[in-house]
Amino acid sequence: MTTVNNINLPDELYQYIAKLARSENNSIEDQIVILLQKALQMEKKEIESERRNKVLKLLEETQNIRRSNPVD
Repeated sequence: MTTVNNINLPDELYQYIAKLARSENNSIEDQIVILLQKALQMEKKEIESERRNKVLKLLEETQNIRRSNPVD
């Protein structure tokens, strides 16, 4: 595992993470990793959703073109 050191966090953010870590019985380091993993999972889901929507839109546009230009 790679170690990341010397990250400057605003005091308010650090206190929030520390409180969250205590409430979930995690170390602050573990809580930061958990929060980063959750954020990246959410980002990945958003990207996948956007891609899915683009594919659906393209399929719909293709169907509309075929409907408006039927082959005899």
